[in-house]
Amino acid sequence: MMDKALLRLGCFLILFVSSSFELLAAQDAPQNALTPATTRAVGTISSISGQAITLKTDAGAEVVVTVTDSTKLLQLKPGQKDLKEATPLSFSDLKTGDRVLVRGAASADGKQLQAASVIAMKQSDIADKQARDRAEWQRNGVGGLVKSVDPAAGTISIATNGAGTPKEISVHTSKSTVMRRYAPDSIKFDDAKPAPLSEIKPGDQLRARGQKTADGKELTADEIVSGTFRSIAGILVSTDAAAGTITVTDLATKQPVTLRVSADSQLRKLQPFLAQGIAMHLKAAAAEGTAAPNAGAGAPTASNAGQAATPPAGGAHRGGPGSGGPGAGMPGGNGQARGGGEFQQMIARMPAASLSDLMKGDALMIVATEGSSTAPSTVISLLGGVEPILQASSKATPEMILSPWSLGAGGGEGATP
Repeated sequence: MMDKALLRLGCFLILFVSSSFELLAAQDAPQNALTPATTRAVGTISSISGQAITLKTDAGAEVVVTVTDSTKLLQLKPGQKDLKEATPLSFSDLKTGDRVLVRGAASADGKQLQAASVIAMKQSDIADKQARDRAEWQRNGVGGLVKSVDPAAGTISIATNGAGTPKEISVHTSKSTVMRRYAPDSIKFDDAKPAPLSEIKPGDQLRARGQKTADGKELTADEIVSGTFRSIAGILVSTDAAAGTITVTDLATKQPVTLRVSADSQLRKLQPFLAQGIAMHLKAAAAEGTAAPNAGAGAPTASNAGQAATPPAGGAHRGGPGSGGPGAGMPGGNGQARGGGEFQQMIARMPAASLSDLMKGDALMIVATEGSSTAPSTVISLLGGVEPILQASSKATPEMILSPWSLGAGGGEGATP
């Protein structure tokens, strides 16, 4: 089942457009001592007027690009990285939402660009590639928390996560495996960088796509994306809409934590009947498993909300959702434990909430970036109204209910990697 959150998976799954454009730029009229200095800009077309394109660059700036009769216009399909594969393009074929690399002479303030060449990838072509790749990840993808890494053997052991019993999967890598890693202070795949196996560590969230064995216990990876995320179950202390921050009492540490909320943060608030429904599901799963009878006994209640509380087992910790994957709610399948993927799909289909919808004392589940010494953690996914869920089961941790892969990108949802 495709939902809005799954569409965001396209940010990861399609061709790494920005990286590809960098390769193309090197092929497109390389500079030498006899040619004037040029400026390159990569981004998404936000509007077209006459012979001018307004480009929203990946850096967040707006540049007005003027196209003349001498401008070279070319089109590439997602996945193509050589200009020899490009086909001629008419200016009238450019549309809002298309991804382009522009090369030309910039004005002194950098806000205008006289285009010598424009290389475009059509939004429709990117969407088609996304659909194919989403299906491929669903069929041949696995995800979970990293248990161990064997650099010598090139093997990563991961455990799926969810309301049921975790399943261990061995992910095998090779020299041809594409590996990328999220930046500690960003939720955008634009900021993800190629990373060697040595950077993956236990507790990380990992998603891999490749060839699986018949029993689903092993996978030879073609692609891997990993990251370290922060998981918090807490009580809302305050919100600051002007600053774009929230402060919560972390139930695990009983300490206040301030988190940044960005335009790409996904905020949802459960209606009471939905929260109770999920809680009932968790109770049933706990009854089938080995959960303790008093699971969730330390969860916050209406009477003690906002006070120091005993954290539910597995409370806030480093790591990320095991059942998600790049794309905020990717159905796990293929042996994934029951629960996580289902919850994530349902939650992702809910209407977005705002900071004004959150009230002091609300019980929250949050998945956030790891953060750094210079940048606070940024909320990736936040779910309010979760008090019944925290009471239902000790397994009701943020990484089971939420996904870390909210992949914001310039150029619109799913438009870019």
